[in-house]
Amino acid sequence: MRLILAAALLLAATPATAETPPCASEAHHAFDFWIGDWDVYAQDGTLAGSNSITREEYGCLLVERWTDINGVTGQSYNYLDPATDKWRQLWISAGSVIDYTGGLTETGAMKLEGTITYRNGAAPSPFTGEWTLNEDGTVTQHFQQQDATTGEWSDWFIGKYVRKTAD
Repeated sequence: MRLILAAALLLAATPATAETPPCASEAHHAFDFWIGDWDVYAQDGTLAGSNSITREEYGCLLVERWTDINGVTGQSYNYLDPATDKWRQLWISAGSVIDYTGGLTETGAMKLEGTITYRNGAAPSPFTGEWTLNEDGTVTQHFQQQDATTGEWSDWFIGKYVRKTAD
C-alpha cells in the first residue's frame, strides 16, 4: 500500500505532459544567462574557482555547484518562487548560508537581496548579489555585505565568469 501511495504522490508532482512544462515562462528563463560551466576569476585576475550551473526539475530549478581553488565547495538552489514571482536563491556551504530574493533590474542584471548567516554564530547580515551578463558573454558577479555597526556596504566578492572551453 505504501508503494502505491508513494507512486501516486510522485505522479501528482510530475508534469502531466511534455507539451505543458510547468516552468516555461519568460520569467522562468530570466537567469538562463548564468547556466553553464565556468572558470571564475577574482577582480585581480587570479583564478578563484570553478562553477557549474544546471537547469533541473523540468526547468523549475537552477542548481549551482561551486568549488574554489582550494577545493572548498558550496551549492545554491535558484528558482522563481510561485508565491511571490521573485527569484530566490538559497546558498549553502560549510561556512555560511545566504537566503535572498529579487529579480531583473532595469539593465537586465539579476539582483538578489537578503541575509548571510555565518556558521560561527555571528548575527546575520544584510547581503546582496548581482549577476550581469557582459557583451562578450562573460558574467560579472558582485556580492556586497552590510556592516551591522556602521550600516555601510562593502564588496564581499567581485568575480568574472568565463565559460569553460571544450578540450
